[in-house]
Amino acid sequence: MLRRVFFILLLTFAFSKAELIRVFAAADLQYALREIADMYKTEHPEDKVELIFGSSGKGFAQIKSGAPYHIFFSANMKYVEELYKEGYIITKPKPYAIGRLVVWVHKDSGLEPSKFPQILLDPKVRRIAIANWEHAPYGVAAKQVLESYGVFDKIKDKLVLGENVAQTASYVYSGAADVGIIPLSLAVASSMEKVGTYWLVPEDKHLPIVQGYGITKTGENSQAVRRFYEFVGSPKARRIFIKYGFVLPGEK
Repeated sequence: MLRRVFFILLLTFAFSKAELIRVFAAADLQYALREIADMYKTEHPEDKVELIFGSSGKGFAQIKSGAPYHIFFSANMKYVEELYKEGYIITKPKPYAIGRLVVWVHKDSGLEPSKFPQILLDPKVRRIAIANWEHAPYGVAAKQVLESYGVFDKIKDKLVLGENVAQTASYVYSGAADVGIIPLSLAVASSMEKVGTYWLVPEDKHLPIVQGYGITKTGENSQAVRRFYEFVGSPKARRIFIKYGFVLPGEK
């Protein structure tokens, strides 16, 4: 009888220690952060990591509206810094990665992405996918690229705006768009590499895509949230960011 009571107490203790870590992350992280979360869970099986992906602007707005996320990974520093100033984020905004943009086309499209921006003017190119610059930092950067090359006004009627970069990538992957300007972190995914080819946009054609994160007020008192937050800065996690084409802050 005592043994049974002891066993029940152990189970109760184990379940009481299990914590949910609810994360909102920019859509360019859908492969890298999943891999990081999986690695974290092998080391901390008592914790559950729930990942929600979308545009950084949508995550910013949802957190301000009271969405119960514990950690916010933005594709820029601006949203995290603003939330920090207003008290929605309690850790000092910290950069975790710097993103890169690519021009992506299907291998069988007959288009050569390195012939950018001329390929955008090709009559065969009817739709060009980029993320919506109103709330997606990669969309802001893509628009800057088009303006840097002096073609934005010439091709703006061809633009198809994705709600976030994942939707933007799906447009060009599915053939709904002929050319996509998307994050390198999505272009190197096996499903995209299998059917597509890309050209890396020079860094001087847009402002740096410095991506930041922080713990929200909701996650302030959770040890599990703090563990995952710190794990993202570990050498193991940093190697995964590099694998998906991110540049690490302070490194080249």
